[in-house]
Amino acid sequence: MVRVDLDVRDEVALGRYEAWADDALAGWADYEAGEGILSFTHTKVEPAFEGKGVGSALIQGALDDVRAHRPGWSVLPVCPFVVSWIERHPAYQDLLADASE
Repeated sequence: MVRVDLDVRDEVALGRYEAWADDALAGWADYEAGEGILSFTHTKVEPAFEGKGVGSALIQGALDDVRAHRPGWSVLPVCPFVVSWIERHPAYQDLLADASE
């Protein structure tokens, strides 16, 4: 797998995290912000960047940003990709929202 260097940015006005490779939008993860919970609803990787680790880097960058800039917030993964990524990365499971919230 060929990896690309990405810049992951929280585009609050668009309700999504974006992964940029230089001047190209490589992918994004849509979210809905509630009271202390970020629900990730959809993840998309542009075809030119598929198979290069963009989705994984995007989700890791987004979750790292939640930890750094939204203290006390939880994550509700609705998107199947985000669900499976968190299942494979136990260090991020502490961010999961309680299902009863």
